Amino acid sequence: MKLIQHLIACSAMALTASTALAQFTPTAPVKMWSVFPTGSGPDVVARLVADKLQGRWGQSVIVEAKPGGAGAVAINAMKNAPPTGHDLVVVDVGNMSINPLIFKKLSYDPAKDLVPVAVLYKAAFFVVVGMDSPNKSLKDFMAAASKKDAPLRYGSNAVGGPIHLGSARLETALGAEMLHVPYKETSQLYAAVSTGEVDWAYGSIATAGALIRGNKLRVLAVSDAKRSPAMPDVPTLAESGGPKDLDALTWVALMAPRGTPASVIAEINKGVNDALSQPDVKEKMANFGFTISTGSPQQVSDLMSVDLARYAEVLKKVKVSVD
Repeated sequence: MKLIQHLIACSAMALTASTALAQFTPTAPVKMWSVFPTGSGPDVVARLVADKLQGRWGQSVIVEAKPGGAGAVAINAMKNAPPTGHDLVVVDVGNMSINPLIFKKLSYDPAKDLVPVAVLYKAAFFVVVGMDSPNKSLKDFMAAASKKDAPLRYGSNAVGGPIHLGSARLETALGAEMLHVPYKETSQLYAAVSTGEVDWAYGSIATAGALIRGNKLRVLAVSDAKRSPAMPDVPTLAESGGPKDLDALTWVALMAPRGTPASVIAEINKGVNDALSQPDVKEKMANFGFTISTGSPQQVSDLMSVDLARYAEVLKKVKVSVD
């Protein structure tokens, strides 16, 4: 809990600085380092936003994909840059709210090295099974999960990642005992679900959408408080008789080096929100099943705080530690 309180306090201090200063105008190319590989959903969104910012500022905005090290490669490349607004990093919930809890030695500190700028999007996870699965509904799934002699197997794309820990939360909420099977990539994970190698997984439209559209995966429910506009026919967990108030969301945000002036953060935040509000961007985001959530930098801090507490609770039961 001390770690959580420390991170929340540091983020709050950065956000209470005065913002009534001059507008930010880049004097050199702006680089957006990214923890995601080129061509992935978050990478596409980052490039859409970068293109809009470039038009707004009349200055090049370059997305530099630096995946690896559970996000550390990109974050470390950016964190020591001058805090002028010319260097930013695209991160997700795992980098900000999970890694500090599971890594014994983390090469960056979200509280000391980074300051929130803006949320790029949120995305809900869906419970997906193979089309040949005997679990045709969430009620079937819950009945199968209750069988102690034949535990369900669920997959994830990373030990200690949002999919793993989100799945563990559902497992706990159902009072079930399941087996976790980790894979190296999301493509391997959802292929395994489609063939029945594992019984189920959490997936987003961006990661599992191709197999859903290809009738290889069946969607049982969305783990959110309300239905997804991208798949309005899919009920929520609660509507399907499952746990209430159990959302499993991932989010992607833009961060800057600690010490970046509040006025600079405010201008970049405004530019990002304007970019996300453009019709062409909104259309492409909807295709990915991403939910645009414009707001102040405080929104990032709030998400970090909620998920730090949430995953700290999960990790009391699911022991994950990385050297």
